[in-house]
Amino acid sequence: MAVFVGLCVLDVLIPESRSLKEKRQQVKSLLDRIRDRFPVSACEADHLDDHKRSQIAFASVANGKDAVHRSLMNLVEFVEKDGRFVIENVSVEIW
Repeated sequence: MAVFVGLCVLDVLIPESRSLKEKRQQVKSLLDRIRDRFPVSACEADHLDDHKRSQIAFASVANGKDAVHRSLMNLVEFVEKDGRFVIENVSVEIW
């Protein structure tokens, strides 16, 4: 049986954030909603002390490479539609 692991890293801008507290609330809200809707692990990975930026990482596991890729791309689309975040860079790796 083959198992595939995917990692998606998003560098995002949070233009409406005015403080670290506000940024953390927005990122936490996004991560909670993603965890509720997608079978992934998620965390804020970088730019922890910048109130306008964040790097968010997601990991997905499935028995097919296409399933992992589709899941991660659906997640990217979900973040794009959120409206609070501007995606600056997307990195996807699948093993």
